[in-house]
Amino acid sequence: MLPASIDDTIALLARQQYFADRETATVVYLALRMQRPLFLEGEPGVGKTALAQAMADGLGTRLLRLQCYEGLDIASALYEWDYPRQIMALRLAEARGERPAQQSLYHDDFLLKRPLLESLLPDAAAPNVPRVLLIDEIDRADEPFEAFLLEVLADYQVSIPEIGTVRAERPPLIIATSNRTREVHDALKRRCLYQWMGYPGRERELQIVAARAPEAAAALQQQAIDFVHRLRGIDLFKAPGIAEAIDWCRALATLGVTELDPQSVRDTLGVLLKYQDDLARADGPTIADLLARPAS
Repeated sequence: MLPASIDDTIALLARQQYFADRETATVVYLALRMQRPLFLEGEPGVGKTALAQAMADGLGTRLLRLQCYEGLDIASALYEWDYPRQIMALRLAEARGERPAQQSLYHDDFLLKRPLLESLLPDAAAPNVPRVLLIDEIDRADEPFEAFLLEVLADYQVSIPEIGTVRAERPPLIIATSNRTREVHDALKRRCLYQWMGYPGRERELQIVAARAPEAAAALQQQAIDFVHRLRGIDLFKAPGIAEAIDWCRALATLGVTELDPQSVRDTLGVLLKYQDDLARADGPTIADLLARPAS
């Protein structure tokens, strides 16, 4: 059942342990009600991908995920024909003295559906809710692939030469994400609702960590989140995201840490930072300074 309001959307996501701010919940609600794709842009690790998973779980449907990369083609994203099975069917027909019509080799039995095509077809397990399609890190795909997506985003349909046009009876919730490794073309953005996602505020991130890393004591969670927020303020190549903050709290709890100190931070800093230059920047004096700052 679709959420009936913005508050219902917030509650639906919260039941999946995704604590959205009102602005994000509003644009998700509008995407569902207006049947428009949603384009999420922001730094890695702020919860863009997790939002799509939470919506799929909340609606009771399987998340269809298309991971973008340079060189992504239609065969990987939309469909391809199962040529070995087609050839086998052709040889069996010839053995029986038959000559199958071309259309008999190009039907659903031989069609390998990829995420884009599957999202346009009804979900037999959840026929009354829209499919949820995540087009993840679209900024990593080539510009020609962006152009190919325009038909899907604008009309919820694709053209397959051997079959014709496949159009969704119930438009899916399409969520495209970008980490801004390059600018995405304006034509794609115009077909979507847009939301910039930044790092959450302290209280919301504490709420997330409390739900996802309950093994860490509340006092340790607060100290860890305060430290992470200060750490994001220094010049880093890649600031720690929400997932890293959750993993760090779990790691600290696993090691039996009950209160942050310089040694425990240094021992576990690789959970937060994933680049050698960033580890070098967060040296001993910097850690001591960040720990000494008063809580905001």
